[in-house]
Amino acid sequence: MLAVLGYSMIVVFMALIMTKRMSALLALIIVPIAFALIGGFYLGIGEMMLDGISQVAPTGVMLVFAILFFGIMIDAGLFDPIVNLILRVVKGDPLKIAIGTVCLASLVALDGDGTTTFIITVTAMLPLYKKLKMNLYMLATLALLSIGVMNMTPWGGPTTRVISSLQLTTEEVFLPLIPVMAFGIVFALLVAIYFGLKERKRLGIQQIGEPTAVDIHASESQVAAAVASENELKSLQRPRLIWVNAFLTVALLVALVAGVLPLPVLFMIAFAIATMINYPNLTEQKERIVAHAGNVLSVVALVFASGIFTGIMNGTEMVDAMATSLVNIIPEELGTQLPLITALTSIPFTYFIANDPYYFGIVPIIAETANNYQIPIAEIARASVLSQPTHVLSPLYAAGYLLVGMLGIDYGQNQRFALKWGLGSTLFMVLAAILLGVISI
Repeated sequence: MLAVLGYSMIVVFMALIMTKRMSALLALIIVPIAFALIGGFYLGIGEMMLDGISQVAPTGVMLVFAILFFGIMIDAGLFDPIVNLILRVVKGDPLKIAIGTVCLASLVALDGDGTTTFIITVTAMLPLYKKLKMNLYMLATLALLSIGVMNMTPWGGPTTRVISSLQLTTEEVFLPLIPVMAFGIVFALLVAIYFGLKERKRLGIQQIGEPTAVDIHASESQVAAAVASENELKSLQRPRLIWVNAFLTVALLVALVAGVLPLPVLFMIAFAIATMINYPNLTEQKERIVAHAGNVLSVVALVFASGIFTGIMNGTEMVDAMATSLVNIIPEELGTQLPLITALTSIPFTYFIANDPYYFGIVPIIAETANNYQIPIAEIARASVLSQPTHVLSPLYAAGYLLVGMLGIDYGQNQRFALKWGLGSTLFMVLAAILLGVISI
């Protein structure tokens, strides 16, 4: 009963947001509450929701100050030289821009953190996509495919969890996955080429900087508004502080990777320092915070709403029931195929269930079963992380809300656009893992 209730809740949630009958924010709150009441969980539902909110609270705080920090850096013009360099290289070619998106996102994602990856990638690439009027859902998809692969690094999260839960070593699990991850990046590049060629056909190769028909025939009021906007942007820039801002940003990223302090605290400190350095005037500080408040609210509201979703799923034990039901449907005669079964079932598991319940609760059960068939436990560990390109599209993946918030796109529409590519990336890596002998069949 609980498993059916859990699956039904997921189906209804996805149907509502993908058909645009309800926003993701409202669906994350209303749908789980409705299903909890249907399941008879009248008592304790408030505590479940508060538990879920408390779990995502550090992430919500971190996103608030991450958005504010990078917003200040953008206002101050830190990333302008990078954007100008990319402009000179791509020369208005949508194909080069799409390929560059994957290259940039993959490099930034080496730290395994989706938040940092999305902030830097969107900051650098969004002006190019807007200038050429390229499809922003393509930018989101390419960034998600990149972090989906790089999230398999030992410091990314899932691999660390499975190594810990199965008491394995990094050499046993991660090193064989490196060539498989290379295939994942190749898949992302192929998707980028497809997107780029499609946009090149639609938009052509543009000469960035040349006046367009809109520019030539613009009215005096439009020209005046554009000039005023450009002057306002220039007044915010701090070219003399570019190296100071660059040092502060690099120091922040190093501290994040090194784990000097918790992420929320690091971003809070970095934001405070950046604001004081670039905008010492109190009025300017208030204006900068207000300017980014809308972006902060839209993202963080989704994160806290997702806390209600996960809190109810965990509190009602729907997650446990769903996990048990999936494990139990594996026929005994397919026991020798457990690595492949693990790789394929990890797709719905990591999409509908948070990483901790899956890697600490379900994978050990599968690994114990595999041991009875003399299947190396390390193969189960490797197979379980191949679904990350799909996982990063999960409504439980907090950084995904940051991505759509920064791009100003619809969450449900992004699911419809990107999900097939995330699934394709996962299946491509599963095939590569089989061909390379990383998992056996």
